[in-house]
Amino acid sequence: MKEEIRERFLEFASNIVILVRAMKNTFEGRHVFGQLFRAGTSAGANYEESHSAESVKDFIHKRGIVEKELRESLFWLELTKRAKIISENTNIDDMICENSELLKIIAKSIITIKQRQTSDK
Repeated sequence: MKEEIRERFLEFASNIVILVRAMKNTFEGRHVFGQLFRAGTSAGANYEESHSAESVKDFIHKRGIVEKELRESLFWLELTKRAKIISENTNIDDMICENSELLKIIAKSIITIKQRQTSDK
């Protein structure tokens, strides 16, 4: 499961890179490009980092960062679609769906580890 999620994050980040290349070279396009690029690619990197957490508290914190980055990238993807910052023939619905699914997985992992931590006390 861990490798499958890692692969999904890599694919998601790769698709973000490809998407931002297609953004219009306008003031708003460049702004969204930077925001989406940072949030969309850092989610996977932070997921990777969470596997070397020094404690359960650190793990939860690192997964929380992943969740925040995914929420931010979802916002930028939705704005990109709504504001038509990419050409009309570019479909980002699959990326929005994958972003939402990854967000649910990460949120659930945080809940699960918190529940385990509570039940261990």
